[in-house]
Amino acid sequence: MGSFDDKERIIQEFVPGKQVTLAHVIPHPVEDLYQKVGLIDATSEAVGIFTITPSEAAIIAVDVACKAADVKIGFVDRFNGSVVITGDVSAVESSIRQVISVLCDSMGFSSTEITRS
Repeated sequence: MGSFDDKERIIQEFVPGKQVTLAHVIPHPVEDLYQKVGLIDATSEAVGIFTITPSEAAIIAVDVACKAADVKIGFVDRFNGSVVITGDVSAVESSIRQVISVLCDSMGFSSTEITRS
């Protein structure tokens, strides 16, 4: 029989890094999408979506996105890092590129590819 001295304890902790995990553009979404996700601006041409860690960086992303182009804030959750912006397709794409540039190039976040569906 072993003693307590033979046992090992492993403790794992989750330490979130600085990362943009999703940067996606939905050009010309189906009209029902706006209503189903609670977006009031159902007249915009595109929806942009981010997921960012740490989640508080969502605040920075929204500020950068709105200053970069004529987009509106659809949703921002500083507790889970989700951001939704709306606007015309070129404005949403421009805003997403600028957010990636500021967070990843200037602030050292890990980047992701900007996707489009």
